[in-house]
Amino acid sequence: MHSHFIPGIDDGAQTMEDSIRLIRGMKELGYQKIVTTPHTMSDYYKNTPEIILGGLEKVREELKKNSINIQLEAASEYYVDFEFGEKLKRGELLTFSGKYILIEVSFLNPPDNLEAAIFNLIVAGYKPILAHPERYPYWHGNIEKYQRIKDMGALLQLNILSLTQYYSKEVNITAEKLVDLGMIDLLGTDMHHDKHLEAIRSRVLYEPYLHKLLESGKLLNSSL
Repeated sequence: MHSHFIPGIDDGAQTMEDSIRLIRGMKELGYQKIVTTPHTMSDYYKNTPEIILGGLEKVREELKKNSINIQLEAASEYYVDFEFGEKLKRGELLTFSGKYILIEVSFLNPPDNLEAAIFNLIVAGYKPILAHPERYPYWHGNIEKYQRIKDMGALLQLNILSLTQYYSKEVNITAEKLVDLGMIDLLGTDMHHDKHLEAIRSRVLYEPYLHKLLESGKLLNSSL
């Protein structure tokens, strides 16, 4: 429920060939359904529902041509920026499996508007999911912050590669701590390119923390 497979609209797949190759790789890993989530950022990736859903249909057509039998849906990974509130007011947000919505914040600076965004989303009937919380360095070592986000009603989505040291040792430590505390609700690949696919193939499948999560009964992925 977190990947970047619609070609040419963000920093994920750049061509249709990229998209098909990556999705074929997901199918080979055993995935049966994908909710791909291109970035939407006001000042960089100015994607709209029309752009994303139009791209989705093109990818679906190509999958059919290539006889790749996998269910593909699309939403977006929304950056909580200065225009996010306006998109919410206008009802311009793509959701999946009902009212789930994926959001992200800056990797560089602690957000001052995240709690307000979570509150407003919940009041409007959405189910916010914070993407890859383990990757925000300013929260490392601050479990109380993660708990605050969950107490407000948001869900936490872990990147599968964070169960290794693919991003960094600190990210890996934080990911394992969140798993140990039972705070992770969803897993995502956050796959952008071939390096991510190869890392999942070669480094993740036998990680004990992956199996701890899968066996916990707490993941919501299978219900999406």
